[in-house]
Amino acid sequence: MTHAPLGQAFIAACAHVFRGPTERLEAIDVIADQDLGEVQSLAAEAIKRLDDGDGVLIMTDVKGGTPANCCDRLADAGRVEVIAGISLPMLLRAITYRRDSLDVVVEMALAGAQSGAVRVDNRIRVV
Repeated sequence: MTHAPLGQAFIAACAHVFRGPTERLEAIDVIADQDLGEVQSLAAEAIKRLDDGDGVLIMTDVKGGTPANCCDRLADAGRVEVIAGISLPMLLRAITYRRDSLDVVVEMALAGAQSGAVRVDNRIRVV
């Protein structure tokens, strides 16, 4: 759940990397001035659709933003986990480990975010 149009862009990027759509992955793009009740209802419906009994990981863009605040109210430890600060490395890592327990998926997603944020420095050249 992100500010529009980030969610759909992340899904498109995953389809590119994995060479096709990823099952059980949805985006809810929150638009400016969208009714918070509607956003929360959309998220609750998505959780019901996606939870096969192993829980659901919700990723959102900015802690304190409308999408994250709506997700925060739906968090249920061990069943619905929420991570703010989504990045493509985070999402790809979560998808890669999606068959593991929800706790493992959360930890691997966070590790993907941390290892994916690096400085690209072309000033140092090895010859």
